[in-house]
Amino acid sequence: MKKKFAGILSGVLALSLFVTGCGSSNTDQGKSANEGKKKIGIVQIVEHPSLNTIREATIAELAAQGFKDGENITIDYQNAQGDQTNLKTIAQKFVANKYDLIIAIATPSAQAVVNETKDIPIVFSAATDPVGSGLVSSMEKPGANVTGTSDRVSAEKIMELAAQITPGIKTVGALYNTSETNSVSVIENLREYAAQKNIKVEVATVTNSSEVLQAVNALTGDVDAIFIPIDNAVASAMAAVAQAANKAKIPVYVGADSMVKDGGLATYGINYTILGQETAKMASEILNGKNPGDIPVKSMTDMDIYLNQNTADAIGVTFSTDVINKAAEVFK
Repeated sequence: MKKKFAGILSGVLALSLFVTGCGSSNTDQGKSANEGKKKIGIVQIVEHPSLNTIREATIAELAAQGFKDGENITIDYQNAQGDQTNLKTIAQKFVANKYDLIIAIATPSAQAVVNETKDIPIVFSAATDPVGSGLVSSMEKPGANVTGTSDRVSAEKIMELAAQITPGIKTVGALYNTSETNSVSVIENLREYAAQKNIKVEVATVTNSSEVLQAVNALTGDVDAIFIPIDNAVASAMAAVAQAANKAKIPVYVGADSMVKDGGLATYGINYTILGQETAKMASEILNGKNPGDIPVKSMTDMDIYLNQNTADAIGVTFSTDVINKAAEVFK
């Protein structure tokens, strides 16, 4: 009986060791599947076409550079849905999990991440005023752990285009979020241009996208045109802006091609696909061992005209042949 019991016990122990061994093997396999993969966090402040284009182009170009999600890198994409608390939580998560690189899309995202780490490499994208926003100390020599791409546009160039399309603007409405430093710097440029041309600037500011429609309606009775920089809060509500402005027959000049696509009349701005590609190239350099602080911030110098024909028809504006021929795209 003792021998029989001892045999049973030996069998149970052997089976236990076999099962335990199999469990360890599976765990090891799970670890080995991620072993060697660099972890990249991508954080986006809000959902809108320009930022989505940047993200998609960045991921595609990373793959073209040899860094493919699921193969040799793992990408964790997070969207803060316009909420600053969410943004801070996402940034803290990336830092706590010791990601190898963080890509921050738009100025608020970059500011949130920069505030959380001085060690993990950060590449920002679509930061209009990187120095003024406190992201880097210099465009040429960023220093520390941060570099990236700037989407700064010229309010002067956009208003010069406006003068060609709808001449005779005496009062322009400036619609933006005062908490977005990227917008504030462009509005300062607008004020400088307006002062030189004796154009009056009427300001309507918002703190979030829910306030945009009321702000537009407040402007439409007092202005000849509305100017909107690349502002995340306003861009998220661009469809509502276009509807209200079209009803009032007011042209809206914007800072991004996607904002034209969403109903703005025109812009002289950058291509966000190219911006995303340039962001990815910087990220690739860092993943290959380069120090972010040694990589100059890249500003987009190639600007294009973007027009919206449907909006023009809605407000009774005719684009000249010259303007159409110079446009990179005419949305319909």
